[in-house]
Amino acid sequence: MCGILGSVNISFDSSVLDLLKHRGPDDFGLVKTSVNGHEVQLGQRRLSILDLSPAGHQPMFTECGNYGIILNGEIYNHKELRDKLPEGINFKGHSDTETILYYLKEFGIEGAKDFNGIFAFAFLNIVDCKLILARDPFGVKPLYYFIGEDDKLAFASEIRPIYALIGHSNLDKKALASLLRLRYNPSPETLYSEIKKVHPGHFIELNLKNKVISREYNSLIDNSTVKHANPSAEHVKQYGQKLEEAVARQLLSDVEVGILLSGGVDSAMVAALARRHYNGNMKAFTIGFEGNYSEDEIEDAAETAELLGLEHKYRKISFTDFIDIVKKCTQIVEEPLATTSLIPMYYLSELASKDVKVVLTGQGADEPLGGYTRYKSEILRNSIPGFLRNTLQNVVKITGIRNEKIIRGVKSIGIKDDIERFLAVYEVFTNEEIMNLISVSDTLSFDKIGYFYRLLNCRDKVHPVERMMALDTRLNLADDLLNYTDKITMHFALECRVPMLDLELVKFIESLPVQFRLNLRERKIIHKQFAYEILPDKIINRRKKGFPSPTNSWFRNESDIIKSILLEIGTLFSKVFNQIYVSEVIELHLKGYNKEKQIFLLLCIYFWLDSLKDDPAFNCDKLLV
Repeated sequence: MCGILGSVNISFDSSVLDLLKHRGPDDFGLVKTSVNGHEVQLGQRRLSILDLSPAGHQPMFTECGNYGIILNGEIYNHKELRDKLPEGINFKGHSDTETILYYLKEFGIEGAKDFNGIFAFAFLNIVDCKLILARDPFGVKPLYYFIGEDDKLAFASEIRPIYALIGHSNLDKKALASLLRLRYNPSPETLYSEIKKVHPGHFIELNLKNKVISREYNSLIDNSTVKHANPSAEHVKQYGQKLEEAVARQLLSDVEVGILLSGGVDSAMVAALARRHYNGNMKAFTIGFEGNYSEDEIEDAAETAELLGLEHKYRKISFTDFIDIVKKCTQIVEEPLATTSLIPMYYLSELASKDVKVVLTGQGADEPLGGYTRYKSEILRNSIPGFLRNTLQNVVKITGIRNEKIIRGVKSIGIKDDIERFLAVYEVFTNEEIMNLISVSDTLSFDKIGYFYRLLNCRDKVHPVERMMALDTRLNLADDLLNYTDKITMHFALECRVPMLDLELVKFIESLPVQFRLNLRERKIIHKQFAYEILPDKIINRRKKGFPSPTNSWFRNESDIIKSILLEIGTLFSKVFNQIYVSEVIELHLKGYNKEKQIFLLLCIYFWLDSLKDDPAFNCDKLLV
């Protein structure tokens, strides 16, 4: 894992590269070269995981000097890829970076479809005057870029160094509206109007042959999944083999590997399989909460660790810890989010980084395997006659139900169009609420979901729930959960790996019929069937907690603190947001409607804006209410 930074016709020195030092404290490299009159710079901060010797130093060039690369990530199948390369290559070391450098030289960017790993890279082909930026299929590793009208380009693992290089930006009001709707900004949007991010599984090819730089945006996503017939016991065996192979692959490291352990089945399965293939003592790390909260998982995780023979380390955090760190996390993640679990992730990463450089996690299982409640809603919808679907909203109103998941689920059931229905399920704030908050309507979200809907050929998928799971696996997973996981873990120079998103494993999962993944009674069916072969019942049948924070209670008990922040007069937030409607959101939460995600998102936006209030290079005047 590393941080990468590069540019075309924008000069920078090591001081700008050092804005990524937290991602790679072990080494750094900076190279400047001329390609057909264009000045190209490639920089990298290295976290040494594979090939700790100088042979793993980046930027890395081929022996001929005509091809170069900077890589952030790990390619777990690089040894197999190296075997496919022609004989006679004089490899200097055993790093995955060197393997894919020569693989891209030999097979071009299409060769990246063979990379089973997590990556964001820039590949320079001096012979053909091309610079290629690429991001892994599930967007585990971020990649941001700026392309100016005067043939200037900057790209990096984080927004911070790009902003430093371009020296100005505007608040993108359309992106802010989309953020309020979806809880995250879908690629390629960010709140900075001049800075974008590469879609998961895509690459940008920049042609440097002419004075005017041209670019093409293309997909690396493979849609050639072959559907299996009726599910059988053989599929459970195959699933187990795929999962074990994925975990074994992701133990590839020249340094110690640990595990982020919750009380749930996903991380327990990863840990159990890792123990089979890991030589040495494996450490596990868990975060809990002070007080009597059902979200606390320390006791369950400790039991799992003892059963699996893991050395367990944990820490408990309180509301004081929580509110103090929201501001810091917003700066680290760089993009406001409505996902409260990014706060415990901060403390979990801090805890793990004291002992290891690499951790495995169970993250990424819910999207392809159907682990969320919203997927059951899609199955339920299919069993309800059309004439009854629209009457359910009236039932909810009459009964006074305040459960947000039920309200959103019932609202969506009556919507016929897939994208509109999915959007109704996802939305944090409705379009009407967004207009009340910032006087801007969301016009982006539908198109962003629609892009992947078409790209993934969702219309050809038999069941609507398959379409939703495919979208989630490559859209909100990348720009929400994986985004904050990467930013926060790498803030502590910690590499986080996600075996559940192994390329071969996900391809197998998505080839299975829906009924082998979930039904109205069960979720992640094949996953749990295999779990019985490696874990005791007491772990498998625990109540699912996810990775939440007890913010539902905290925001009620500490509402005065929340109000003092969000309703303060004279802040930049108060100039962008209508505080009358912000106050209404807080009051609804106090009345029993769970608005923790909405409040948390507003807090993150508040601190994001607050960090820019004195920056003369940042402009949000066009959005002031």
